This record gives sequence, C-alpha cells and structure tokens, in this order.
Amino acid sequence: MIAPLALAGCLVALWLLSLKLHDSSLIDLFWGPAFAVVLWPEVLQHGAPPRALLVAGLVTLWGVRLGAYLAWRNLGHGEDKRYTAMRAKHGAAWWWRSLFIVFGLQGVLVWVVSLPVRAVATAPMSDWGLSDVLGTTLVLTGVLFESLGDLQLARFKADPANKGKIMDRGLWRYTRHPNYFGDFVTWWGFGVFGLATGAWWTLLGPVVMSVLLTKVSGKDLLEQGMRGRPGYDDYLRRTSGFIPLPPKAAT
Repeated sequence: MIAPLALAGCLVALWLLSLKLHDSSLIDLFWGPAFAVVLWPEVLQHGAPPRALLVAGLVTLWGVRLGAYLAWRNLGHGEDKRYTAMRAKHGAAWWWRSLFIVFGLQGVLVWVVSLPVRAVATAPMSDWGLSDVLGTTLVLTGVLFESLGDLQLARFKADPANKGKIMDRGLWRYTRHPNYFGDFVTWWGFGVFGLATGAWWTLLGPVVMSVLLTKVSGKDLLEQGMRGRPGYDDYLRRTSGFIPLPPKAAT
C-alpha cells in the first residue's frame, strides 16, 4: 500500500501547487519521476534484491533525466497551451476537475505503465540471464537516444539563426521524434524485465506507453500543431514518422 499512497500524496501536493501557480502543466514535469516514486517503495518493501535495484536505478535514471529536462525547458514559460485550453473549456470548475482530469488520470497511467517494473520488484531473485542483458541494453539505448535528441534540439533552438526553421539535423534527420522513439525503446526494455518474471500481462505497460507516444499525447498531437509551418510538409515527406530510417531523397 505504500507505493500507491506515495504516488497519490505527490499528485495531490502537485495539484495544490498548480492551483497556487495557476499552472496545471506542472504535471508534465512529474511524469518521469512518478515512476521512481512508485517503484522504490515496492523494491525496499521486498528486500531490495539485486535485479530490482538494477531496474529501480534504470527507472530513476530515465525518470529524473526526463523530469529535469522538462523543468529546464518549461519552467518560467507559463502554462502549456493544452492545459490553458482545458482550463477555458471547464471554466470555474477547472480547479477541482483538474484533480481528476489531469492529476488523477496521470496517476492511473503511471500505475498501468509501471506494471513490468513493479513485477520485477516483487518477483523472487533468480540467476542473472540474457533477459537482464537485453533489458538493460534496450533501456540504456533508449535513454541515450532521447537524451541526444533533446540535446540536439536544444542547441538548435538556442541559435538565433535557426528561428523559424525546422530541425532536421542529427537524429532528427532520421526520425521526426527521436525523443519519443527513445522512450519507446526504453519502456520495451522494461517490458523485457517484466516478461522475464513470467508475468506476460505486464506488457500492457509498454503497450500503453507506445499508444501514448504515438497516438495520444506524443507524436500525433505535436504534429497537429506543427502542420502549416514553412518547410514542415517537406520534412514530413522525407523523414520517418517514428522509427529511425534514412531520409527519402528530394523529388
């Protein structure tokens, strides 16, 4: 019971802070760290076996990096326009509805997506095997991929000469969303760990994460807001939407 209480406590505290700051988009900063909040109590409660410690460390690496990057990118720029639109739609009731629509929903998603890593936390320790190597390799590859993509984009935007231009260099030359693809690889790496415990149903976690990244709050939503920008249609035509591939030749 410690893990869900810890998650709920953090979400309520963050909701109260969002009311004070008039900024519901604070929830985005907590998405990554929330998984560490859920996992560590489970790991410690079950004696902290070595594999669970490894997975908890990997989850913390992924989550803290993501949270720190989003905090650096977003703080000081006001509420994200997605939440501003929801605030306008719900009017005076948003202060309490946001607890359920934003913070509560995110808590449910974190609980579902974290299924494979929580399975590792509660599983008895067995000998190290190929699944540990494969899972760790996928997670670290995903974290490295998204970190490099975020760094390249940040440097691109920091150059005044690139204002109004479309980022199509580095990893962004091969996929329009290296950050989302990195998350995808990372969570299928955690899925390998969960599958190795024998709990095949925990693959629901990476499946849900994949849907979020490609269809809900990730790729498709971002591209809706980008369409119509100068040069973006050409970028769409020549660059893979998700899986990194060589760019198509100009026609």
